[in-house]
Amino acid sequence: MTITGFDSTSQTAGENVLPPRQVTAAEDLDAELRALEGGIETAAPTSPAPATEVADEQVRVPARRRPLWRVVTWRDVLAIGSFLAVALFVTAPLWLNLDHELRDDPQDQAFFEWMLAHGARVLTDGVYPFFSDRMNYPDGVNMMANTSALAVSLPLTPITLLFGPHVAFNVFLTGALALTGTSWYLVLSRRVVASRLAAWVGALFAAFAPSMIAHAAGHPNIVSQFVVPLIIWRTLELRVPARAVRNGLILGGLLIWQAFINLEVLLMTAVGVGVFCLVMALVRRRRHRGEALAFLRGLVIAAAVTVAALAYPLSVQFFGPQSYQGLSVYVRSFGADLGSFTAYSTHSVAGNPEVPLTLAQNPSEQNAFFGWGLVVLFFGLVLWLRRSAAVLTLGFLALLFGAMSLGPRIYLDGKDTGVPGIWAFLHHLPVLNSAVPTRWAMAIVPVVAIVLALGCQRAADLVRTQPHTRGPIRVAMITAVAMALVPLVPVQLAAVRMDPVPSFVTSGAWRQYVDDSHTVVTLPLPDSSYPDPLRWSAYTKQDMRIAGAYALLPNQNPQDPADHTAAFAPPWRPTSGLMASIRQGNPTPDVTDARREMTLADLRYWKAGVVVLTPQTRDIEMLRTMSDLLGFRPTWTGGVWMWDVRHLVDNPDAVVSADGDS
Repeated sequence: MTITGFDSTSQTAGENVLPPRQVTAAEDLDAELRALEGGIETAAPTSPAPATEVADEQVRVPARRRPLWRVVTWRDVLAIGSFLAVALFVTAPLWLNLDHELRDDPQDQAFFEWMLAHGARVLTDGVYPFFSDRMNYPDGVNMMANTSALAVSLPLTPITLLFGPHVAFNVFLTGALALTGTSWYLVLSRRVVASRLAAWVGALFAAFAPSMIAHAAGHPNIVSQFVVPLIIWRTLELRVPARAVRNGLILGGLLIWQAFINLEVLLMTAVGVGVFCLVMALVRRRRHRGEALAFLRGLVIAAAVTVAALAYPLSVQFFGPQSYQGLSVYVRSFGADLGSFTAYSTHSVAGNPEVPLTLAQNPSEQNAFFGWGLVVLFFGLVLWLRRSAAVLTLGFLALLFGAMSLGPRIYLDGKDTGVPGIWAFLHHLPVLNSAVPTRWAMAIVPVVAIVLALGCQRAADLVRTQPHTRGPIRVAMITAVAMALVPLVPVQLAAVRMDPVPSFVTSGAWRQYVDDSHTVVTLPLPDSSYPDPLRWSAYTKQDMRIAGAYALLPNQNPQDPADHTAAFAPPWRPTSGLMASIRQGNPTPDVTDARREMTLADLRYWKAGVVVLTPQTRDIEMLRTMSDLLGFRPTWTGGVWMWDVRHLVDNPDAVVSADGDS
């Protein structure tokens, strides 16, 4: 049974043609969405049939289905090609300049390059996939508590090994956008609307909405939403009788797949689909009681498969080493500004570079920038299609997600209104305390995409069934869609030249100092402002183990031992804090024997084999300070200043003084 009543050849599915007097559009999801496609005309039955017979036939007759890839036409090829073309256009600065990195979020790009190297190492070396000590030694990093994206990094292993993690990241990002558009197009054109043009419009927005392009500037895992439309489709298919096992297994597999891409997107999808199915079950409860039972059977099987597969990984995430308990209160306060819903993102052609600076926390979190045109069009389409319970439910979901995205305090044009948002009552709950509230606005994008497709389908059917209105309808619909979507056309991602990996790393010279018992300590240690060491480690296929990290790690605040929320850096240590302070421009403190003792203790804690410093901001100040702390000058080699500290770390009796070590 197709969602819309049309199969992939755009013909009506015989078993879905219901007598309009027996089953109304509000009572049958297939019929009501088919009514949207057919305008004011409804397919009439060739002979009357009692409602009970029709309902029984709905339960007994298995639905005819065609795989999403069946009956591919030149229109499909053209549509899929357009998604790839737009994805390549958006990411072109990264492809045309392989020595460049993302300007707005280079730290997350370096992080995902490191994750891609981890995925390759899992396959080549058979290492444990859910934890790694290649970063933040000796404490390590919980890969499930961070976004390891194993469902992507493992398949991309050949590219990572052949071309390096930097190129693999470009493939990851470009493929995420193109595949998301393709997946939405196939589901919309095969299961929601008959018009491939309508499906293309909806899919194009779903893949390249402003929030998607904003997150493409550093979060390829979030824009990898190609599994989402499949989950929606297969969840609705659970209502088909006599296929509970098959449908449950397929849905369970998709849920597991998405869980290893991004759990936050899975959570938003689950909430949206859950609310939609609950409302539609209430609407359809009288006519389709057997359908609800079939749905529940399939859902139980899907849940059992998912829980069985994810029980251990999730236990590692929430209770394993280096796990944490929710995000910090600061991040949980990230809410979408009310004014951002009608504003334009900096990633859109109509965007003003200065406006979003007051309406979003950072360039990557521009989640609710839909613009006035699309807001008016969306609610206009909901009003136009209001006879459909499904469309009204989608409209309610958009409002719900919008309200959740406002965060614990509602802001308007950058000013606190003093009104608490509904998130103020939710962000303390388990699981929800690990979600960033502003990102719930991203969940509106699929809702808008589906309504856009349905609206375009209704307009196309009116043109077909009412030829005398063809001209005005076409002009009105094309004008409305153009006014809403043209200002949202994405611009290319901004890229800047990245600091090259020093030859000390690329030549393998580091191997003389680092082994299974020693690490590389960089100045400063890697953090959100200096992620380069992650890229060095990734370049060596993670053979090079580094101290420090840019990752989500449990907060260890001595002043608040009960605080186990996540921090974006390892716990503070004297040496790492000192070097970060110097790099930020603070005065260089006097070097005392006490500081030397703390530095030596830190190096032993990290099991440092070598300390390295690359040319960068305030590098001379850091060089002088570290030389004073260690009692000797570094050696310039392979593009880095290097201190060989093995004799200090390996000798427990070694001490450091102003005159040198002894």
